[in-house]
Amino acid sequence: MLDVRRLHLLRELDRRGTIAAVAEALTFTASAVSQQLSVLEREAGVPLLERSGRRVVLTPAGRTLVTHADAVLERLELAVSELAGAREGIGGPLRIGTFPSGGPAIVPATLAELAQRHPALEPMVQEIDSARVSDGLRAGELDVALVHDYDFVPASPDTTVDQVPLLVEPMYLATSAATDTDPARAPAAGGDTLAQLLGPWATTPWITARDGTTGHAMAVRACQAAGFQPRIRHHVNDFRTVLALAAIGQGVGFVPEMATAHTPEDVVLTQLPLFRRSKIAFRAGGGTHPAIAAFVAAARTAVGATGRAPERQAVT
Repeated sequence: MLDVRRLHLLRELDRRGTIAAVAEALTFTASAVSQQLSVLEREAGVPLLERSGRRVVLTPAGRTLVTHADAVLERLELAVSELAGAREGIGGPLRIGTFPSGGPAIVPATLAELAQRHPALEPMVQEIDSARVSDGLRAGELDVALVHDYDFVPASPDTTVDQVPLLVEPMYLATSAATDTDPARAPAAGGDTLAQLLGPWATTPWITARDGTTGHAMAVRACQAAGFQPRIRHHVNDFRTVLALAAIGQGVGFVPEMATAHTPEDVVLTQLPLFRRSKIAFRAGGGTHPAIAAFVAAARTAVGATGRAPERQAVT
C-alpha cells in the first residue's frame, strides 16, 4: 500500500527539484526525506528516482506516480472539505496570502466582510509573491491566496492548485505631467494601440518591477510588442513609488487601476489595452471547504463594493 505522506514528498520533489528544497519547505531533514522516498520506492516495487550528477530526478515511473498523487491528494482535499462542511459553523484559523497591492485594496474590506458573516474565523494574512503561492499552498503555509497575472505573462498551468476569477482591471501608463506636454510624446490622432501609446516613450527611462517578477516580464514584453526594448532605470515593486518617481520625471511605468486611487497631481495616467487579472487560489479540491468558500464570497462582495470592473474577457 502506498503511503499518502510519501506521495506528497514525491510530488514536492517533482515541483521543487531537489531533496534539500523539499526538506526546507516541509521542515524535514534532507536525510528524512531521502529515507521516506526510499521506502516509497520499496512500496511501489519499481525505481522512482535516479541519480543525475549530484541531483536525483524522477524516472518515468516516478512521473507517472506523481500524476496519480495529484489525483489522490486532490481527493483527500475534497474529503477534508466535505467533513468541514458537516461541522456546525465556520471557524478557526484561515491563512491568507496576498500580493502587495491587493493588501490595501482588497484584503481589509474582505476581512471586514468575513468578520461580519463568520466571527469565529481567525484570518491570518501574509504578503507573498504570486509565483510562490503554489508552493505555499502545497506546503500548508497558506489555505487561500490572492494571485494575479498579466497580459503577455499568463499563469503557468498547475494541477495542484485551483483558481476562481475575482477581478480584471486595466493597466495605465504613468508619466510626468511636465514631460507629457511635449508634442513629440502625443500619440497620433485616434491612436489607441499599444505601439501608438507606448512608442512615444521608447527612449525615455522606464520604471519596472524587479527582474524575475511577473510585473517586470509584463513591462518588458509589452514594450517589445510596441516595437522597442525599454531602457530600465529603476526597479521598484511598490506602485506608490512608481507613481512618485514618475511624478518627478524619473521615468515612466505601468500601474494597475487598483493602484491609482492616490495618484499624485503631477502624474498623467493613460489607459492601455493591457489588463491584470486577479484570482483566488487554493489547493486543488479545496474550493468547497466552508472557510475557503466564505473567503471567496467575501472577496467578491468587497470587490463589488469598490465599484471595480467585474471579471470579463481581457484584451490582448
